[in-house]
Amino acid sequence: MITVFFDGKCGLCSREIEHYRRLARPRTIQWEDVASEPKLIERLGVSQQFALRRLHALDANGQWHVGVAAFILIWQQLPQYRWFVLVKFMDLPLAYKVSQFLYNKFADYRFSKLSHCQITIEAN
Repeated sequence: MITVFFDGKCGLCSREIEHYRRLARPRTIQWEDVASEPKLIERLGVSQQFALRRLHALDANGQWHVGVAAFILIWQQLPQYRWFVLVKFMDLPLAYKVSQFLYNKFADYRFSKLSHCQITIEAN
């Protein structure tokens, strides 16, 4: 089983996670909302602020996957996505680097615009 840590107060994030949740087989993915329950990820050594900034997933071996790598890990668990061309495409080094760059830019922009994310900055 993998554990996915997401921003449950972000409308876009919540809609995407809900889509994945409907597709996931039972007991394959545990979903944790770090906006509402920061202590869950903080106990694992990741600050709420960083967890809100990037999607995080912990695989069955205890390995962290952040950003695009977390999405790939989720997609690999979903039968409908497992053979999806995008998953294969992301295995290409250049495609992965470009996707990670674009994801990071978008994630930073999203983080800067959401008031609940700014509260985490003020608290630190």
